[in-house]
Amino acid sequence: MLKPDDLRTWLHQKNLRQLDKLLLVLATFDAPCAVKDIRSRALEGGLRIKDSWNPSGTLSKSNGLAIHDGNGWTLTEVGKQHLRNLGVQQLSPAAIQVANDLRAELPSIADPDTRAFAEEAIKCYEAELYRSAIVMSWLAAVDVLQKHVVAYHLTAFNSAALAADVRWKPAKTADDLGRMKEGDFLDRLVNISVLQKNVKTELRNCLDRRNGCGHPNSLKLGTNTVAHHLEVLLLNVFKVF
Repeated sequence: MLKPDDLRTWLHQKNLRQLDKLLLVLATFDAPCAVKDIRSRALEGGLRIKDSWNPSGTLSKSNGLAIHDGNGWTLTEVGKQHLRNLGVQQLSPAAIQVANDLRAELPSIADPDTRAFAEEAIKCYEAELYRSAIVMSWLAAVDVLQKHVVAYHLTAFNSAALAADVRWKPAKTADDLGRMKEGDFLDRLVNISVLQKNVKTELRNCLDRRNGCGHPNSLKLGTNTVAHHLEVLLLNVFKVF
């Protein structure tokens, strides 16, 4: 949750309790750690943990923010959220700006359900729930596009869809558009000039990324990848439609 290189900055913030400092040190480990490891990592961050601190005793009274699982001390999800509430996160200033820009666009999303999806995507991103952020933001973006088609391009869309597939039953609502595969939907938007080909290519990449996040697998995502995903949707969907 916290890079060791950033630990020094956080450990020397004012008004931090002993417990908060110990949790910050734990946040730099990817696996359970012993007290000696906590002391060593804290020292690397410029903090010497005195014997009077009694790290084990302090962590055992943390009300579930940290636990000892038999192999060592580890930060719980509740503990991670506690640190997020203090402002600790992996997001860079540029990545935070993406979230702020997307949040600024929320009032322009007329449909309350779509707006709620977009807002939840932002919260997932800020909480470092990257898979959820990608899935939720994509669902919100598709909903915006579908509603735009229904409002302004439904006849042209149905004509293009029927030309591509004679089995297509003309859509009347956004829910009807949901019968079409999302990749095909993007293609039809190009056919009727709602999207340009280069924009479709970027959105198709977002769709592929969303599909990769929609079920358990070994896909790994970092802050920059998710920030790029959100920025593409922000610039090409939420700010446009």
